[in-house]
Amino acid sequence: MSGSERPIEPPAGFAVGHWTDAEAETGCTVILPPLGPPGEPGAACGIHVSGGGPGSRETEILSPFANASEASAVVFAGGSAFGLAAADGVSRWCEEHGRGYLTPGGRVPLVPAGVIYDLVTGDPSVRPGPEEGYAACEAAREGIPERGRIGAAAGAAVAKALGREQAVPGGIGYAAGAMGSGFTMAAVAAVNATGDIVDADGTPLAELPLLDEEQRTRRSAELIASLGAPPDWSVREAREGTTLVCLMTDAPLDKLAANKVARMATAGIARAVDPVFTPFDGDIVFCLASGGPLPAPSWLVMTAGTLAASVTAEAIRDAVR
Repeated sequence: MSGSERPIEPPAGFAVGHWTDAEAETGCTVILPPLGPPGEPGAACGIHVSGGGPGSRETEILSPFANASEASAVVFAGGSAFGLAAADGVSRWCEEHGRGYLTPGGRVPLVPAGVIYDLVTGDPSVRPGPEEGYAACEAAREGIPERGRIGAAAGAAVAKALGREQAVPGGIGYAAGAMGSGFTMAAVAAVNATGDIVDADGTPLAELPLLDEEQRTRRSAELIASLGAPPDWSVREAREGTTLVCLMTDAPLDKLAANKVARMATAGIARAVDPVFTPFDGDIVFCLASGGPLPAPSWLVMTAGTLAASVTAEAIRDAVR
């Protein structure tokens, strides 16, 4: 999918919603999968964490070794670790709408979440909390999601090697593609990376700014590799970058397969972000699969993961176009 084409819609039943405070430059985003059949588990969910500084909640339940196979929702939030509180409101909304892991005492929502660091822009005292997470659920709609500087990426920036004050705005991006087996793979991304964003041919889409006529624009990877220890490079200025991705598919993947697809999709972050997976990035890929928790054959994992990497890269690029 090129940046000029209308994206393919997500699989039926998936909804994305945002809460945004444009003045404070922060917000949160929720991805709601379709409800499963009565009495049956909801969408299977997998995860792969690649960045060295993730901020997250309830991600251990997505391990193949954990008992539950599903996730009730996935949350992205600004506000760094403070923003994880938005998942409390999403849990409340899910409980009210019959979503959650079935227990003898009722359904218990399972809401994994990831956050970006946006406390150096806007008003750092404003962070998404339970009410904001609930509001994002109320705003969730099916179809192609809203994109740009909204939701969890309202305060996002990329290309931070020269410090946040010279960085380029990030945002929410989206892309989707059709699998030959008839299933759809879609990705929504909150892009707040430390590195530059590059197109499929390597052309920079968001990179370090032109400094002067003698020192032409330099790629972040080139600049970082050329620097020594501080004070040459202030680690504090360039850190705190994250790309969060949530895949949405109607392919019949169980949790193990969803974890494998999330891992393969991580290649898409590496195609679009340079440098990537640094000690200061909290990169996470979630994979929600609504097609039924069936053991997936290897060919389906291969097909789904290959397309997942492609739509992940395009969603990241879409965030800065």
